[in-house]
Amino acid sequence: APAMAEALPEHLSVERLTPLTMTVIRTTPGLKEANPASLLGAVMQAAQLGLEPGLLGHCYLLPFKNNKEKTTDVQFIIGYKGMIDLARRSGHIESISSHAVYENDEFEYELGLHPKLRHVPDMTGNRGEFIGAYAIAKFKDGGYQMEFMAKPDIEQRRTSSPGGRSKYSPWNNWYEEMAKKTVLRHMWKYLPISVEVQQATAYDEGVGRDIKDITPGEEEFFLEAPEFDYHTAE
Repeated sequence: APAMAEALPEHLSVERLTPLTMTVIRTTPGLKEANPASLLGAVMQAAQLGLEPGLLGHCYLLPFKNNKEKTTDVQFIIGYKGMIDLARRSGHIESISSHAVYENDEFEYELGLHPKLRHVPDMTGNRGEFIGAYAIAKFKDGGYQMEFMAKPDIEQRRTSSPGGRSKYSPWNNWYEEMAKKTVLRHMWKYLPISVEVQQATAYDEGVGRDIKDITPGEEEFFLEAPEFDYHTAE
């Protein structure tokens, strides 16, 4: 608790983070058997970023089985809402959002000296196949940053993530939400966000974690719990 108190920002207290974490442990299969150091490390990541684990969708503590080490470790994952919240905290961003694009939508995307992005979602109820996602951040000084990723690029990032390869991955049920988060994550380095936050978010989805001992097919996520709502999570 003292270590968490030092890491927490003003808007989040130990008294609030502790019961939220305990609720996640009670309702997420596998966390009770997790390596204590790994679990505490994930909680500390949430504390440093000032994100609340659980139903608000800011971040999640997901257990996975490391078969080589014969342990259950914990993966810290920032939710879509958490990334939006972190970006807005910089004080330089007026608005930030991400959207999915389908083949029957009207969509124009152009780079160069005069970048352009126009998106009119199809309203007939038949938008067709998913073709990609984009994110837009408008800055308070009048500038903006936009990024589009086609489905093949999103798939490449999904398959390179240990979580994306798992049969219990949220990609299986909430593909659109995970795709929107992926393109926002890709745009992250271009946003006016502090170095400390940039470094802390490197641990999102295990990017900053040593995963050399986890090979494709070995990891198993324990996400079958009915209490876990992927739609809310991401």
